[in-house]
Formats: sequence, C-alpha cells, structure tokens
Amino acid sequence: MSKFFKGFTLIELLVVITVIGLLSAMVLVGLSGVRAQGRDTRRVADLRNLQNGLEIYFNKNSQYPASANSCQGTWATLQTALGGQLPKDPLNRTPYCYAYAKSSDGLHYTLRAVLEDRENSALDNDLDGTQNGLDCSDTSNPYYCIGL
Repeated sequence: MSKFFKGFTLIELLVVITVIGLLSAMVLVGLSGVRAQGRDTRRVADLRNLQNGLEIYFNKNSQYPASANSCQGTWATLQTALGGQLPKDPLNRTPYCYAYAKSSDGLHYTLRAVLEDRENSALDNDLDGTQNGLDCSDTSNPYYCIGL
C-alpha cells in the first residue's frame, strides 16, 4: 500500500512565486510612464488653478503680486501675497519646481512648471522663449509656461 500526499512541492511553489514576481515587475515598469503623465497633468491643472487666483488678486489690487529670482523664493513670496497654501509639485524634487514672474509694469505674469514627459501635448500650446525673465523654451527642459 502506498501513501499519496496532497499538496505542492517546494520547487513548484518557488516557480509560481518567481513567475508572479516577474509579472508584477513588468506591470510596474509599464505603469511608470502613466504615473509620470498623471503628475504632469496635475502640474498643468495646478498652474491653471493658480492662474484663477492671480486674476482675483489683480481685480483687488490692480496689479499682480511681486516675484523673486529663485524658484523657492518666488513661490514663498506668491504664497504670502495670495494668503493661502499654494500647490506643491507631486515629486517635490529640486529640479521640479513651480516658478512665477511678473512684468516690470505689474500687468503681466508667467507661471512655469517643469514637466517629466518631453512629448507631453501640453507643451504644444504653452508659451515659449523668455517670458518676463523666465526661460520657457522646451530645448533644455520641458518647461510648461502659461501667463497673461
């Protein structure tokens, strides 16, 4: 009489775990581009929302808030002027920052975000060149700029 054991061998379990690991790694690699696009979409939406806030500020003060020379300094100055919490970049990294500059007459401004995807279609419809002292060219960095 022979005894039969029901269950999986150690080798079978290791093979299944390896296959699951490989499949999950491929899915994560495939989703990295989608996540970058999502962060870029948020950056564009953040600038559009901030644009609304700047227009409200202009209606009250007949000019736009002051700007500074650095990315972080500008954002802090703008946050103080608008009196509220401004959006932060989804990655919160140094090369990815929002920037703001106003013209010398106080009647125009430019908002800028660095996108991750150089092929993002939003770059086709934004400001290019130098705008109010901000580099908005897409050659060295994918700068997305809007303004008035």
